Amino acid sequence: MKEACSIDEECRVHTLVADVAIIAEAQVLLVRYRDSAKYDHETGWFLPDDELQYLEHPERAGTRILKEQLGLSNVKARMDHIESFKGNSGAWHMSFHSKAELERKPRLRPSNDLAVAEWFDLGKLPSRDEVAHHGWALHTLETMAKRAA
Repeated sequence: MKEACSIDEECRVHTLVADVAIIAEAQVLLVRYRDSAKYDHETGWFLPDDELQYLEHPERAGTRILKEQLGLSNVKARMDHIESFKGNSGAWHMSFHSKAELERKPRLRPSNDLAVAEWFDLGKLPSRDEVAHHGWALHTLETMAKRAA
């Protein structure tokens, strides 16, 4: 049986990730990260995401991501669904998918961690081969749409 990770070391047993689908005016915001090494060397489109900080509530992580990566301090992310799976590294991944639905697209102040942040029409999303992790953001958006229907 594998042992739990200490706070001071990188955990190779568990990976806790939060992402946020920001939807406004029938569009969703996708991002590309400047340093692909922090994102499994993936260079495609992502929903804004990050690993959870130690003892951070997943819904608060979504709100933190909006503030830190996009400069959105008055937008609250709401939990939509959770995925649990074994990642390519063999680590157990839990992904906490949140959503922020807004009437109008907010003014963004992207952090230096982002190479680009771009709005896409929900009916004209990038192809799966342009989206990181084999289209994972598209799968997440499809799951959210099914849950809302």
